[in-house]
Amino acid sequence: MSCDDLVCARCAHPVAEGRCPLCRANRDRMHHSGLGGMTPALVSLLLIALFFLTLALKHLTGA
Repeated sequence: MSCDDLVCARCAHPVAEGRCPLCRANRDRMHHSGLGGMTPALVSLLLIALFFLTLALKHLTGA
């Protein structure tokens, strides 16, 4: 979901327009949240890649 789909309960305009302080705060929070701006899907992908890299290194070292 993006802020383009949301309607502000305070001013009844799209949050993407940022007409009131609440809209602007929520728009900024949605665009700048997460682990360094990374989406949950990207974090999951990185964890899976790290897991397979660990398996490959374990296989190569014979441990």
